[in-house]
Amino acid sequence: MSYAALNVQGKVVIVTGGTSGLGRAIALGFAQAGAKVVAASSNPEKVAAAQKELSAIGPHHTAAALDVTNAEQVASFMTHVAEKVGRIDVLVHAAGIMKRCPAIDLSIADFERVIRVNLTGNFITAQAAGRIMLKQTPDKYAVRGSIINIASLSSFVSFSEVIAYGVSKCGVTGITRGLANEWSPLGIRVNAIAPGVFPTELNRPLIDGTPRGEWIKAHTPAGRFGNADEVVGAAIYLASDSASFTTGETLAVDGGFLARGV
Repeated sequence: MSYAALNVQGKVVIVTGGTSGLGRAIALGFAQAGAKVVAASSNPEKVAAAQKELSAIGPHHTAAALDVTNAEQVASFMTHVAEKVGRIDVLVHAAGIMKRCPAIDLSIADFERVIRVNLTGNFITAQAAGRIMLKQTPDKYAVRGSIINIASLSSFVSFSEVIAYGVSKCGVTGITRGLANEWSPLGIRVNAIAPGVFPTELNRPLIDGTPRGEWIKAHTPAGRFGNADEVVGAAIYLASDSASFTTGETLAVDGGFLARGV
């Protein structure tokens, strides 16, 4: 294998949650790297904005509305993409929500809503994409498709007052390992990225100029938060043929956060 294998040119890439935060950065990064990108989101205004951004990069990219908690809608969406462009090479599942609240006060409805979007939505989306990928012709490495889930530092360590989010992201690593175990023999690689702390719309109120944010930076060997484009390379690697023997893994892109002890 040559370094030319670190290439996503022409691959069809769906990015859920691809219109904001890290999902947006990943969608734009894949488009700039020559992939054919479909960015999906449940927010119509963000879909329209993403469509403009992607179209400015090239005519083969698009954005679409998608509710990842609606299994029928997701299945129809995946079928439509596959029929329109011929296949689905990569799914990046970045859709997610967060609710900050002390656990003692968190309503069951809010807990279940976070789990529904972040965890159940992950499975719904992966299953629908997997059914398409299983029908595709494998490449020279016997790979039919690649799924990349977005996990979190909360998959490994606890952050206070976001218990539903943390539980959901622990589940994402479980889905990643479980699907890799079942699907890798069938030609679908499944991996995850665990981003460190990257300021986004989702977490900015929790970390911008707050004691929580300052503690996180002090606990990060790199000494700062990440920039959204710094997670793109990990996604491109996991989607490329260079990762043809990588499956069931969760790659931390965290500035060393998980490595730091005392």
